[in-house]
Amino acid sequence: MSSPLVFLKLGGSLITDKQLPDTPRPEVLARLAGEIARGLHAQPQFSLLVGHGSGSFGHSAALRHNTRAGAHTPEQWRGFAEVAAAAGKLNRQVEDALRNAGVPVINLRPSASAVCTDGALHTLATAPIAAALRNGLVPLVCGDVAIDTRRGATIVSTEDVFAFLAVELKPARILLAGSDPGVLDSFPSGAVIPRLTPAMLASHAAQVKASQNPDVTGGMASKVQQMFALLNTQQTLAIQIFSGAEAGFVHDHLIGMGPTGTTLVNA
Repeated sequence: MSSPLVFLKLGGSLITDKQLPDTPRPEVLARLAGEIARGLHAQPQFSLLVGHGSGSFGHSAALRHNTRAGAHTPEQWRGFAEVAAAAGKLNRQVEDALRNAGVPVINLRPSASAVCTDGALHTLATAPIAAALRNGLVPLVCGDVAIDTRRGATIVSTEDVFAFLAVELKPARILLAGSDPGVLDSFPSGAVIPRLTPAMLASHAAQVKASQNPDVTGGMASKVQQMFALLNTQQTLAIQIFSGAEAGFVHDHLIGMGPTGTTLVNA
């Protein structure tokens, strides 16, 4: 891209109550959308792609139907469609919040073109996303359902989508805003590790655990591992995990002044 590109994820645990099915947090969504709009206004030189998790919408439905594992029977394919509809309900609310805040958002759901093989995303239409960015729009993606050449169907996380898009779009930064303050040195109430390396992760200096709430895509542990794999291929990429629950934190990280969180580094 001609200007620095930032990927921002709004975690499902941040924008929904993951303990209650289909329960958004509209006041949080409105606040986050406002912070994004202010960040874009303050830093007009960067481009932005926003992704969001499915929270209590897609994850609850996906667990009921075991969609991550696949779809083969008519009943499982109906479940696949139900998961897609559930994810779409939240996706529309995120889109509306961004638009109401003045963000020039365009919704480009991965399920329209995503194809996986045994759970690994290998096809996704990037041309519409690249065109949107070139023309000053903010593409919106999300964790979503996908066709799978072996399983029939599966689920792709927002991190799956980010990792795939990063190969072609080459973002300068990836910001993962969730309900946790960052990666903790002990779970669930330890101190935030400001700088995390693969060696620290491997030695269990950081006790990264999967989410305690319903999450078919692996929670924090999967998120960190995926981002390290991406960092191995793009050495200059900056990746930060932080809380979006505190007012102003998303805005501050967008403009490069985020006060807290965990930065992932190779060494």
